[in-house]
Amino acid sequence: MSTEPEASAQPLPAQQSAALFRLMTWLSPAFPVGAFSYSSGIEWAVEAGDVEGAASLRDWLDAMLQHGAGFCDAVLLCYAYRATERHDDASLLAVAELAAAFVTSAERQLETLSQGRAFIEIARKAWNSDGLGRAVAACGEAIAYPVAVGVVSASHGVSLPATLHGFLHAVTSNWISAGARLIPLGQTDSQRVLAALEPAVIATGSRALAASLDDLGTATFRADLASLRHETQYTRLFRS
Repeated sequence: MSTEPEASAQPLPAQQSAALFRLMTWLSPAFPVGAFSYSSGIEWAVEAGDVEGAASLRDWLDAMLQHGAGFCDAVLLCYAYRATERHDDASLLAVAELAAAFVTSAERQLETLSQGRAFIEIARKAWNSDGLGRAVAACGEAIAYPVAVGVVSASHGVSLPATLHGFLHAVTSNWISAGARLIPLGQTDSQRVLAALEPAVIATGSRALAASLDDLGTATFRADLASLRHETQYTRLFRS
């Protein structure tokens, strides 16, 4: 019998272990960016009857991922990451400004800028790194959430594909959490929705890695309308 450890039992190199630890922490529901306060318009969709159960929530989120805010945020994250990696301050500022403007409503802008600001502030206090301060300064005053994640991950050497797929998983999980509280859904149904969306998350990440800024755009008209109408919704649990 061999006493040598199997390849599957070999530990990750220290740098990879640190990168994975940080990425899991930054995108954990426990990381205090206030994501639980936002529904991205899902609250209005539930009240309007567009989302009324697990199946309709899955279909709504599949569209948001592949044809709406999910895809657009993923592309913006990629461009922010690459600009940070190249120390291209001009491109980073341009992406940051585009991300701050590329929103469908005032509440959606509040959501992405508030989370971006919180993400940057906490990451710098707990995991500051050489070059992160410069990259943050290059972004200007308004830093959207996907830009913040891209900047911090690039500054810490976390791989772009891992960052992107982790980001999309975290965003999707938060959407499901909002839907679970609003519909409501049980824990098992919520996990079934997340499992059903796995192909959409993977496909969206793969498309975003190869996309250009010219590919930005949405076809989720009802979701955009939900975000706008949520601003004047009479009773609300969420800020967006």
